[in-house]
Amino acid sequence: MGLVMSEPRFLALPNTATEQADVVILPVPLERTVSFKPGTAKAPNAIFEISDQLEFFEEDGGWSPFKHMTLAVEPAFAEPASLDEAEWHARLTRHTASLPTENLLISLGGEHAITPSLVAARMPEPGTVIFLDAHADLRDQYESSRFSHACPAKRLLEQGHNLLMAGIRSVYETEVELVGCEPRISLFMDWDLHGKGQWESFLQKVSTLNGPVYLSIDMDVFSPSCVPGVGTPQPGGLSWYQMVEIIESLFTGRRIELRGVDLVELVPEPSRVSEMTAAKLLMKLVSFWGRANGFDGKPMTGSQMRIEYE
Repeated sequence: MGLVMSEPRFLALPNTATEQADVVILPVPLERTVSFKPGTAKAPNAIFEISDQLEFFEEDGGWSPFKHMTLAVEPAFAEPASLDEAEWHARLTRHTASLPTENLLISLGGEHAITPSLVAARMPEPGTVIFLDAHADLRDQYESSRFSHACPAKRLLEQGHNLLMAGIRSVYETEVELVGCEPRISLFMDWDLHGKGQWESFLQKVSTLNGPVYLSIDMDVFSPSCVPGVGTPQPGGLSWYQMVEIIESLFTGRRIELRGVDLVELVPEPSRVSEMTAAKLLMKLVSFWGRANGFDGKPMTGSQMRIEYE
């Protein structure tokens, strides 16, 4: 059973002052435009509660990150959902922009609608958003809302960013048309990623990104066999070890200009497998980012990122 805490904590660790933290976690439990399974507002607390079941040692990086790094979990961004949508998202952008920038910021949704507001704060100049999702999210509006969880990728294009999209397996006709004529979109459909050539091509793109980068992970990019608890599940999807390979490709052997990460669209479910996967994924992100930035004094490259068991 997860630890009941008076303040949100990850791994049950005490929170450092935000200004001094190497890693900052921002809960954003927005649940406003959900169109299928409800529950995204409960995701951040569910992840924090189950995280005390994780080990402090991260096996793929081969170290205990929080022996070397400090952590702050921010209070949840909880502006009332009754606010005008544009004002709510403007406030999220202003709040995010007020946080220190010399750290790893991981935001926990909530629905995918939060991503453009976070990116506007952390990456105001054009950059690349790695967009891992079962859905293209390229609609101009959905159910009369431009701030719907079906629209964040379109808003990111409007901000001037390139999109590296992967895991997509549910698209609308106008989204396909947009992908076909928009040179800033690199799209890897989920089925294609199950072929060795396309998978290696995608990882090569990830490993050679330059300039500012933001990583957005909709948990429905995973196979439902791995993460059943999401707002809009789709058959197919990435495996756990594919996700680890993506993170390894992003960080191995270099210090990229990573402006932020978000994990969104999780819906806690009775088995608690989904929130455990999200918590462990958060730990992987911290570990690989920390190793790439030399927090243990020994940045690793290639296969050295994993333990050798021979």
